[in-house]
Formats: sequence, structure tokens, C-alpha cells
Amino acid sequence: MKITIITVGKIKEKYLKDAIAEYSKRLSKYCKLEIIEVADEKTPDQASEVVEDGIRKKEAEKILKYIKDDMYVITLEIAGKMLTSEELAQKIETLGIQGKSNVAFIIGGSIGLGKEVMKRSDYPLSFSKMTFPHQLMRVILLEQIYRSYRIISGEPYHK
Repeated sequence: MKITIITVGKIKEKYLKDAIAEYSKRLSKYCKLEIIEVADEKTPDQASEVVEDGIRKKEAEKILKYIKDDMYVITLEIAGKMLTSEELAQKIETLGIQGKSNVAFIIGGSIGLGKEVMKRSDYPLSFSKMTFPHQLMRVILLEQIYRSYRIISGEPYHK
């Protein structure tokens, strides 16, 4: 299976880069992983809703350029469905069984995803009702994908 993570913004912190590199290396045993970073748009302080909508729309256009027709798209959204690690593993395994071998996870920028990306989504996923920095979310997502493959393979993982 090919897993593509399309994310808004660059990682600047070394500790996050190191964690991403570690999980990417661990995942190479289970799947083909690609991480695509699109540039984030600068959001002015106290931006109006209209300005934020415009920013989300620009970021959405950049994201959509990388979404292929055959991709099963999972968007990370606060209002998405919350799953346990076992349920996420089951979801990934089921997609593979159904022949959906190209799965994209989308992480939006600091003000969220544009409507255009959410319309293209096949499955909205939430990790929490809390908001996390999108750079940290990349590490959390990679860890959960790795954990999913450990579960699917029947390998031990920390509960």
C-alpha cells in the first residue's frame, strides 16, 4: 500500500524532523510512504473570516494538485470521526482488502482545511476535539499509522 501524507507548512524544529524521520524509517517495512509539504499562506493577526476563507482556498488549491483520482482521501478534521488505534488499523486493512492501495492523509494549515479539500475527502478523521499544532500532528499521525501496521501484522505494540 502507498500512504501519502499531504500537509500544509514546513517542519522547522529538529526534534519533530527527527521523529518524522524515525517513523518514516519504521513504516518503510510496511508501506511506501510519501510526505508532501505545500507552502502555507501567511495569516494576519485578527484576520476576518473572509480573509481566512481566502487563505484556506489558496492552501486547498495547492493540496488538490497532489490528490490523484485513485486516492482514497482521509482528511484530519476536528469534526471528523474518532477511532481507536485498533479501529484505524481495521480501516487501513479494509482499504487494502478493497483494493484501495493509494491512501492520502491530509493535514491542513493552522486555520484548517478549505471546503474544496473536505468535499474531496472520502473519510473525515479526528484525533481529538482538541487542536494540535499541525507540525506535531504529522508525528502523531505517522505514529498511529505505524501502530496500525503493527496491529494488522499481529506484532506487539504498547497499549
